Order: sequence, then C-alpha cells, then structure tokens
Amino acid sequence: MQRRTLLKTALAGLFGAAAGPISRAMAQTPETPATPFSFETLAAEAEAASRQPFVRPVMTLSEPFADLTYDEMRAIRYRPEKLFWGGEGETWAMDMMPPGFYFNEKIEVHVVRDGEAREIPFSTDYFHFHPDYFPYPEGKAPEGLAEDHGFTGVRFRHPINQEGVWDEVAVFQGASYFRAVARGTLYGLSARGLAIGTGGPEPEEFPLFTGFWIEEPEPGAEALHLWIRLDSPSVTGAYEMTITPGAETVMAIRCALFPRTTIDNVGIAPLTSMYFFGPENRIGIDDFRDAVHDSDGLWMTNGGGETLWRPLTNPATVQYSAFQDENPRRFGLLQRMREFHHYQDTEAHYERRPSAWVEPEGDWGPGSVDLVEIPTVDEFSDNIVAYWRPAEPLEPGQRYDFAYRLTWAQADEFDGLARVIATRAGGSILNDEERVFVIDFDLGVVPFEGLEPRLSVSAGKIAGSVGISPLPGGNRARVGFHFLPGEAENAEFRLELVGPNGRASEIWLYRWLPEPAA
Repeated sequence: MQRRTLLKTALAGLFGAAAGPISRAMAQTPETPATPFSFETLAAEAEAASRQPFVRPVMTLSEPFADLTYDEMRAIRYRPEKLFWGGEGETWAMDMMPPGFYFNEKIEVHVVRDGEAREIPFSTDYFHFHPDYFPYPEGKAPEGLAEDHGFTGVRFRHPINQEGVWDEVAVFQGASYFRAVARGTLYGLSARGLAIGTGGPEPEEFPLFTGFWIEEPEPGAEALHLWIRLDSPSVTGAYEMTITPGAETVMAIRCALFPRTTIDNVGIAPLTSMYFFGPENRIGIDDFRDAVHDSDGLWMTNGGGETLWRPLTNPATVQYSAFQDENPRRFGLLQRMREFHHYQDTEAHYERRPSAWVEPEGDWGPGSVDLVEIPTVDEFSDNIVAYWRPAEPLEPGQRYDFAYRLTWAQADEFDGLARVIATRAGGSILNDEERVFVIDFDLGVVPFEGLEPRLSVSAGKIAGSVGISPLPGGNRARVGFHFLPGEAENAEFRLELVGPNGRASEIWLYRWLPEPAA
C-alpha cells in the first residue's frame, strides 16, 4: 500500500507568502483569450476526456525549480503585490504556488468573469527568490527561465480572524488534496476530491486536480465560487465549490464523475488525517506529550438516525472498517480534545486543528462509510482515511453525480445526545489477562440520574459489572469495565447510555486488537 505522507499533503500550503496586511494588489485578471465557461461545459469536457487515454501533466523541472531542497523551496515566496484581487474593499485574495521539490504536476488556473474564462499564464514574475538561496538580483529570476512550466496549486485568503489581515482559508496542492480552516484553527486534516483503491490490495490511485476556474469575487463578497477539473487513469470529473469562511467554514460541493474503467473501490468525499497516539494506548510511546493527533474519532449519523462515534487508533497492522448504511446523513473526522493540556505542544497546537464532516445532499443509496487506519511510527504521516463507498461499482460510459456540504470547524454539533469525549485503556492491576476501559461522556443537557450503560462485545467477555459514575468539571460521566479477551483475535465493542426516555448518548464503537508480540 502506498503511504500518504506529510511531504505530499501536509506540506501543501507551507510554500508561499505568509499572511499580511491588506494592500492594493497589482495582479489583475489577464487579458488572455476568453472562452465561454460553466459547470456543464466543464462536465462535457470531462466526459469527452474519459473516452481518451489519461496523460499525466508532469513537468521536467529546470532552473530555478529543479532539484530544490526543502529550504530552497521555502525560499520561493509569492510576491504580495501580485495577489489577485486583494485590494481595499475586497474580501478575497488568491495566489498560485510554484513547481519544485515534490510538486511537478502542472495545473491550469483561470479567472471567470461574466461566464467567460481567461487563463493566467505561468511566469516566474509572481515569485520572489530569496538571495540567500538564489543568485538573482532583488530576488527576481532572469527572463526566459521555466517558460514551459506551470503552477502546482492555488491558495485563497480572507480576513477570517482579523479585519485587514489576509489569512489563508483554503489551499489546493498535490493530487486532489485540499485543506481549509475555520476561525481560530490551524491547518490539520485534509480533504480530497476522490479516493480510489484506498485500503485495497492493489496500489492506491491518486486522482489529480488539473485545472481551476475561479470566479472573480465582487468587492465585499462573503463566498468564493470555483470549479475544478479532475483526471486520473480511471476517471475524469468536474467539481463545483462554493467556499464560505467563518466560525464554520462551509464548502458546498457537487461533482460529476465519468469513469474510464470499472471502479469498485471508490471513495466519495474522502477525508485524510493523522493519528499517532492518545490516551487509549501508549504502549511503546516515549514522548513527553499526552496525545498527538489531528483527529481523534470518526463521527457518523447513519440513514436510520443513529449517531456513532468510533475512536481512531494507530494499529500494528492496517485496519479496514466498513459501516454499512443507506443514504447516510453525515460522517467526518473530528478533533474533540480541545484543551492545551491534552497535548502539551506549544508548537503544533493540536488542540487548534479543525474537525471536518460531510453532509450528503440527496440520496446516496446503499454503501458504507469506510475507515482505513494505517500504522505509523511518527506524527509526519497521514495514516487515517474515511470516505463513502457506494455499494455498486462505477461503470465506464456512465455519469455519476454527488453533492454534499463539507464543514470545517472547531466543534461538532451537539444533537442533544451525550457525546464521547475520551477513550482510555490499560492493563488491570487485578488480572494480567484483563484490559480496563474507561469511556468519558459529556452529558450536555442529559441528566445523570437514571442513566444506564448498555455494552456488548463480539468476542471475549466482560469481567464483572459495567459501572457509571459522575465526573468533576461539569455534567460528565464515566463508564468503566474490565475486558477478558481469552483466545479472541479481535473484538468489536458497542456502548450507549440509556435514560428513562430511551437512548441518551451517541453510540461508542471500538475495535480491540491484541498487542503484537515483542
């Protein structure tokens, strides 16, 4: 299986100009030839391309972008005066990202105005090359260099945290990866346009976003509208997104997919994150921090209305879970541990990483929310993937449309049910063969009196009773139990709190696996 690494995803967005004060931008919509444009024209182009072989848009990099080190790539910065839009009275700015380092796949960038699109030609003039790393006077590359190159990503800025400051709100770079932030958060987990073959026996396929069409925003616009072309050996596609930033940054997304081949293992609206360790298992961890992760759980509300919480793990072997469903209401990867003391990390600030969840629009039919957990030995690998997998394969010659809302935020919705806020496990002091589990709930508006835990396990057995007790620090409760695995090779747990009026909590799901032999 191919690994999703920091260098391909989490680095996206690091190479570019830092946030700064709003100033009059000099880059204007180019006067290149205009062509009529709409979502359906893009979809028609994608459908036509699906009948042709895939051609990867790879650049052969030359000076000044060839053989760059990490530090050299960091030394190439987008010139603030070249921001698109971004002047007084405007609420959006855009810059593009250069080739180099691990990014050598060319994208097209277009500006759309009044239903017509104009491409932005690539030029080194958009970038400043730091003189400590490049022998260019005033940081400007000589004319004639890299004329056949192209941009590798786009970044969108909006004064989301402080009026008058261009904060990054979304960045698209590398395959079909993109990331966004909500107010007060930092970049963390990623989304993708599409996943193919994730968790399967064959190498994973990473479709590419190969072209962007961005509607020129009106002064004062709250939302940004854009369209994206997707291409890969197995599928082509057209995407439409509307980005509305704020305390919750919401992306309204729709796509039309046109398979080139039969695609059995396809992931719709995939989310990719990192989980290194947390309080549920610290065996083999030698680290001063209490937890290290961008997300700590998979959150789902299925078509039957059940809300489910599956804590993430860093397993010893690749783990694949499929939660069968029909017409899911939502699924996402959340970061619920929101206090600094959970992580004790003054640099990474994992407590400020956003959660992200998908809310399908319309009926998506039968399928499953799939979760893939990949072993990792550090915090620099994206080892968690979650997505919707339709029950039936996507077939060539057909068009498949999906629409959904993707929300990035600090907190998930409460729903009136008690929520799981921590899962902890460890060895028993009474019996070396037992494991002790404690699951903490934030009860919200649910009264503690009358609550009863209902627990089931697929293998092994629960030793003794299942207890529930109140916790200090608000309306919180802890459920604890001892688990005796016996000869079980794995076990699936299901726990919920029930009150006088029925189910009072979301449903905690957990997969136990034995620790590998030393």
